[in-house]
Amino acid sequence: MKAFRLDELEGERLANDGAYLQFLRERNMSVGLYALDAGQMDPQTPHAQDEVYVVMSGRASITVGEETTQVGRGSVVYVPAGVTHRFHHVSEPLRVLVVFSPPES
Repeated sequence: MKAFRLDELEGERLANDGAYLQFLRERNMSVGLYALDAGQMDPQTPHAQDEVYVVMSGRASITVGEETTQVGRGSVVYVPAGVTHRFHHVSEPLRVLVVFSPPES
């Protein structure tokens, strides 16, 4: 079993001075913690993998393709591989679990 604590992952992400921390990589998936501060721009480009976002805290909008929705704690968003997407209008610090399948390359 592999078990993780979000507070420890957040500390590791901060120590590595990055917005994204991959903390699990297996044959069929990878999982990471993504963070954007209020007002910060999301520099993402489309990925070659399907992904699922689980918002742990914060508030923002997300646009996937041509659709936009508001997200906050408890929101789950699926993004198909190759589709343009980004968070924007981040009004509260955003912390998101990201699941890639297959693993992010």
